[in-house]
Amino acid sequence: MKRRDEIIVGATILVTVVVVIAGAFWLSQTRLGASAAVHNARFQTVGGLGVGSPVVLRGVRVGRVQAIRLGERNWVEAEVQVYEGVVLPARPAVVAASRSLFGEWQADIISLDQAPDDPNVRRDLEAALAEGDDAWPGATLPDIGQLTAQANRIATDITTISSRIQTVFDSQAVGELQGAIRNFTAIADNINRFTQQQTDIMGDVGSNLRQGSDVLADAAQRLQTSLARVDEATEQGELEMILDNTAAASEQVRNALEDLREVVAVARANQASLVRLIQGADTLMTRLQEGTGTLGLLMSDSVLYQEARLAVAQLRELLADIQANPRKYFKFSVF
Repeated sequence: MKRRDEIIVGATILVTVVVVIAGAFWLSQTRLGASAAVHNARFQTVGGLGVGSPVVLRGVRVGRVQAIRLGERNWVEAEVQVYEGVVLPARPAVVAASRSLFGEWQADIISLDQAPDDPNVRRDLEAALAEGDDAWPGATLPDIGQLTAQANRIATDITTISSRIQTVFDSQAVGELQGAIRNFTAIADNINRFTQQQTDIMGDVGSNLRQGSDVLADAAQRLQTSLARVDEATEQGELEMILDNTAAASEQVRNALEDLREVVAVARANQASLVRLIQGADTLMTRLQEGTGTLGLLMSDSVLYQEARLAVAQLRELLADIQANPRKYFKFSVF
């Protein structure tokens, strides 16, 4: 009976070991006895990629990293083993990326014509491709630690910007700015009235000049007729020349009057635009002073600023705790 129990226990242990080994091979998608082709890939850096890391094509494991070594000109060369029968892209490339939060990496085979829209990845692939030969170009994506550090820097920048906004947009600064806008509006109103008065005066002057020009032209015409008779009598021609010059001067006065009217019209149009701009600015600053609208509430409510700083501080503490104790937030189990 004792002998029989020992046999049963031994068989049970043997079956358990076989099942564990088979399950491990099944989970790792390893093909026992399958032939494979070896390809070389060139990287500037491989990050956490190591020997035995899986090689993946469209999310399916198709091989493993067989060897990694330092090549010429400080390039990192990796031997990628791909199972037989796998159809590779026409222009293959390899991207080393983090597989999980626990430091596992994998090599993704992609098409060079469909590279990720990341400037760093494209730069690394183009640099590796420029080296020539038959090696596949490779690039490496940042790991979770680099992303966490970047998030920490972003949180610090948000805190700095919040402090600067609180310093600049205080109630006293807004009041002073609003007072300056009101003074500027009063000055613009005075300028508007002065411009209107001057425009009316210039319009009257222009009308008088036009009437005077017409009278002068009529008188010149009459004088030209009279002097023409005198010129016919004298037969010298000097009087006709004088009358021609007088007529030309009268025409120039008319042209100058038309130009003056155009200048007055342009001044009126620009004056209306300036008044509208100043009135809009005064309305905006009034809403900021009264605390209405989104920006007005942001400047008048100091509680929102304090809560934003508290949220940033808590986010920084959470990121630091994740870096120090990743297993506290993420659990991984094989079975």
